[in-house]
Amino acid sequence: MITHADAGHADDLGTALEVLRTRASVEVCETSNPGELDGILHRAGSRPIVVAGGDGSLHAVVATLHRRNDLGGKTLGLLPLGTGNDFARALDIPLDPAEAAEALLSATPRPMDILVDELGEVVVNNVHAGASARASRTGATWKERLGPFGLGVVGYPIGAVLTAIRPPYVRLRIEVDGEVVADMDRHVLMVAIGNGSSVGGGAEITPGADPGSGMLDVMISYAADPLARVGYALDVLRRTHPERDDVVTLTGKQVSISGEDFWISADGEISGPERRRTWHVEPAAYTMLAPTQTRTQPSSAS
Repeated sequence: MITHADAGHADDLGTALEVLRTRASVEVCETSNPGELDGILHRAGSRPIVVAGGDGSLHAVVATLHRRNDLGGKTLGLLPLGTGNDFARALDIPLDPAEAAEALLSATPRPMDILVDELGEVVVNNVHAGASARASRTGATWKERLGPFGLGVVGYPIGAVLTAIRPPYVRLRIEVDGEVVADMDRHVLMVAIGNGSSVGGGAEITPGADPGSGMLDVMISYAADPLARVGYALDVLRRTHPERDDVVTLTGKQVSISGEDFWISADGEISGPERRRTWHVEPAAYTMLAPTQTRTQPSSAS
């Protein structure tokens, strides 16, 4: 099991370990920098690797294995001890430490896809650009400020509110599998490419995304005026935003974004400004131990 040395979840980790050690032998390895992580993964060999942390910790492990050309054939598990835990939500992994440990002991191996960009960088859960990336950037700042007080999760909604006041509109050209689906003729509020369904601790912006489907879910929002933004935000909470006239949803295997300067958030890692980025799906890149139940997909309104 891999955990971050400074993550501050010792009690939850201890609870999970008590459950796991009733039926399994568990070695805990703490890491505080990429060099240590690389060494731990090298020593893991063929043993299953359980990541005790959030989306960022899982991303770090998957990205390091991919960079080492060692991801294929690996079996990973996840104890969601982070702030947002969006990939755990996508797989219906319980967020309670003891329940997550129980689920891990009875989990079924499932092949998982990843997204890879033209630079070889990996996305495990979701990458998005526009207002949502700005919100993530602002939210990360507030998460860091409030983390020492145990209020880190509040950073995400603070970022969303501040961004909603003055959202960054951009004109973008968006291509899905080579077909132009947006051509800089309208302001884009945000575009999301989902392997998992949610970002920011449960906002399901690509609610139908399945990380084992071999396909990417793409959502483009054109909600520009203030009233439309409010309606869009409420519909995201209700998971009904794909039905809006100012929202376009598609699926594909490769997505390219270009145009005006835009920021991106990839598994919570913020980068930019960018002018062009392309991502493609690599199906069944690794195996994840996931609960046996099937994720319930949102139903369409009648």
